[in-house]
Amino acid sequence: MPIKIPQELPAWEIMQKENIFVMDELRAVSQDIRPLRLAILNLMPTKITTETQIIRLLSNTPLQIEMTLLMTSSHKSQNTPEEHMISFYRTFEQVKDQKFDGLIITGAPVENLDFEQVDYWQELCDIMLWSKTNVFSTFYICWAAQAGLYYHYGVPKYKLDEKMSGVFAHRNLMPSHPLMRGFDETFNAPHSRHTEVRAEDILATGKLEILAASDEAGVYIVSSKKRRLFYVMGHSEYDTETLGKEYERDMGRGMDPHVPSHYYPGDDPTKTPLNTWRAHAHLLFSNWLNYFVYQNTPYDLNKLKDMGDVTL
Repeated sequence: MPIKIPQELPAWEIMQKENIFVMDELRAVSQDIRPLRLAILNLMPTKITTETQIIRLLSNTPLQIEMTLLMTSSHKSQNTPEEHMISFYRTFEQVKDQKFDGLIITGAPVENLDFEQVDYWQELCDIMLWSKTNVFSTFYICWAAQAGLYYHYGVPKYKLDEKMSGVFAHRNLMPSHPLMRGFDETFNAPHSRHTEVRAEDILATGKLEILAASDEAGVYIVSSKKRRLFYVMGHSEYDTETLGKEYERDMGRGMDPHVPSHYYPGDDPTKTPLNTWRAHAHLLFSNWLNYFVYQNTPYDLNKLKDMGDVTL
């Protein structure tokens, strides 16, 4: 996918080294097509790492994408240089009058807080409300998926006795669903979280369907029945070494974490982990972009209508 990003963005050089097709503004405007307009609300503390991971997964179809990075104004990032945020990120106030084909909302390390205790919760609620009229399809990741299910449907989250960390096998429960097209019957995906949502609460809404789940890690992918909202409980975007870095970080903090499950060969942290989820991660994002964004969004974004009872 020729994804359009500024040449100054750190992800540019990384994508070039990986032979991934990215383009700058000059080349983009010479193509006589309308690019998909995607907004990414990045709630992760390591913003440069996360934006690079997501850009990599958005770069796997022939569609052209125009990306807008969003940040909350009610919470200031402590782990990303301020000049990076000023240069490449916009606030909700700056884009609230615009319309987008798709929106991705990332996870955030705030799971142990009640939703209402998160300092940017009200702003996030405003964004989720705005998305009903200004975004065609929204893709929620990890904590954001739990937040979206809670906001739109009242689905609660539950604290786990210990952190769910590792790479887990998942079952493809609805292979006929376009989001799951091309997925194996079982496939791997990383999880890294302290809370969970439960299948019985999701199904009780009558408005959601579970597309994939793990016997160990629980619910993984959820779709609204009208197929404009998607909730992914894990971190398919993670790089090979991300879980290992989190484990070492927690060890350094004296937290005595469990070794991430099924991540290191033989669960031995001295061995180099293998990435067993990359192909399905690319497939997940490309299926979302193709079947639920590109093929359904009006060419004229001003014709976007309220999602109505999709989320009620």
